[in-house]
Amino acid sequence: MSKDEALGQSWRNNVVRAVSHVLAFGALALVLFITLVPAHAQTIRVADVTPLMVPADLVALRAQPAIGPTIVAVAPGQQPLTPTLLANYVDRQNQLRAVNVLGLQEPEELTADVLMGYIARGSIKGNSAVSAIASFTSPTARPEPDLNQHMLAAYVETSYQPMEMRVQHADAERDCLAQAIYHEARGESEAGQLAVANVIVNRARSGKFPGTLCGVIYQNANKGYHRCQFTFACDGRDDAPGERRAWARSADLAQAVYAEFALGDEVGAVPGSALYYHTTNVNPSWSNTYNAVASIGSHIFYSPN
Repeated sequence: MSKDEALGQSWRNNVVRAVSHVLAFGALALVLFITLVPAHAQTIRVADVTPLMVPADLVALRAQPAIGPTIVAVAPGQQPLTPTLLANYVDRQNQLRAVNVLGLQEPEELTADVLMGYIARGSIKGNSAVSAIASFTSPTARPEPDLNQHMLAAYVETSYQPMEMRVQHADAERDCLAQAIYHEARGESEAGQLAVANVIVNRARSGKFPGTLCGVIYQNANKGYHRCQFTFACDGRDDAPGERRAWARSADLAQAVYAEFALGDEVGAVPGSALYYHTTNVNPSWSNTYNAVASIGSHIFYSPN
């Protein structure tokens, strides 16, 4: 090998070594960059990417409902009025108007079911409307006799009351009950007042006393001081309430209790069998013949044996 050839060979070797060092250094730098990038990812700004335009036919296809392209929901109020739609509407209205809400084939026919559902049987003590419904729904109820003109005339003669009279009756019942609560228990707690009202309701429902609240409260009031059931009803004193707040409490409680009485609900302050009471500062002889069932405030309540 000549001297020139040796020098050329040496130069080539030096170039190869230099390039190898550069490549090795570049590979090392790339590895370090990849390794360190995750730690500084938040500082790198991601380039904005613009999506490709969606073809118009694909947009239309996506807008179609899943049930198919030919069935498209119509916006409210935008449905076109067609002869078929109009005919269906007219037919539906005719069907609705043909329904007889009274359940009668002939409007002029009056049956026991219809009559007893709307009118009272007897006085309010039996809670007429509820009793009438219960008598038809109870499986143990005896079948009602067929309604006839004689029965209807007898009802109108003995029990029928127009709405105005029923309202007057309800107002009078509430007032009587408020008077009894006020005069008998205005100094008692609400529980004590409710218990006194409960006894009056129990008496009206018992069948052993008058069937109305006023009848119970003022029973025998015209026969003298020792014959009436509630002292205030026959003591000769003025019954006009003198304590405005106490009267307001009594009136509010009377309204609530009367609603329970009229609907047939239980008052719940004392047992339904409690028909008598007296204050704790007296000991009447009859108290030994009955069962004491509750003591609330200054009153002791009794049920018959």
